[in-house]
Amino acid sequence: MVRFLRHQVGLSESALELGIKQSQLEQAPLPAVLWRFGLISLEQFDQVLTWQDQQD
Repeated sequence: MVRFLRHQVGLSESALELGIKQSQLEQAPLPAVLWRFGLISLEQFDQVLTWQDQQD
């Protein structure tokens, strides 16, 4: 997922680090944390969820 967020969504390393830390603290899904903090748009959030569904 991190690779997808970096390369397909274009998320910066610092945004990813913040999202991962907050996700671990809250025990919350990374995409939801990224969206809630305004690090990804709703469209990007949907992209991530679609990608996640295709991985299963």
